Amino acid sequence: MIAKYFSYFLPINVIKRKSTISDSLEVTWNNGELVLDSKNTNYSYGSLQRILKKGLKYIGYERIRNYENVLVLGVAGGSVIKTLVGDIKFKGKITGVEIDPEIVEIATTYFKLNEIDNLELVVEDAFEFVLKTKTHYDLIIIDIFQDIIMPNFLFEDYFIQRINFLLNVNGFILFNTMVINEQNRVRNIDYKKKFGGDYSLRMYPKVEVHNELFTIKKLS
Repeated sequence: MIAKYFSYFLPINVIKRKSTISDSLEVTWNNGELVLDSKNTNYSYGSLQRILKKGLKYIGYERIRNYENVLVLGVAGGSVIKTLVGDIKFKGKITGVEIDPEIVEIATTYFKLNEIDNLELVVEDAFEFVLKTKTHYDLIIIDIFQDIIMPNFLFEDYFIQRINFLLNVNGFILFNTMVINEQNRVRNIDYKKKFGGDYSLRMYPKVEVHNELFTIKKLS
């Protein structure tokens, strides 16, 4: 493909759209890779895929392969799902929750998520989904942004307690956060304090320039 070849020298835009939720969504060939970006940050593939792949390696690929249910809150183009299926060879059920139907359309059209047999895509607000679901999960991946803004509910006690309830014992939460100012840094320190002795929490700062990862294991 000519666009893919030339993208090693200069990014080649494929589409640019707006949605009711996202001011700007761009699919671009960049360094031979098709990526999804918002106005100010990478949404899928590119740097984001590297970040979440590191988090999954921290948890352990072999451990994840033995899981049965994975929940992904914030699908975007589905790079972490491609990592689960392609690199880790995860065969269990993946449920992907994405609030923006325009992003889901992009994910299926350009990144072929509809071809993944063990994936169920749900177009819904993540907060509403976790309130309603009766399924428990071995791995919950939280990767929710509106451009560079993280919704406040992600750090509120009720949401945290509900996520913890849905997580199986010996399961993991992988939480990708963005730290761009002092307020974000303090917010993440406060978040860390919300997990007691029933959890083993590790924080990985500066995974990329502004990203900080949490891995949280439920011990009992």
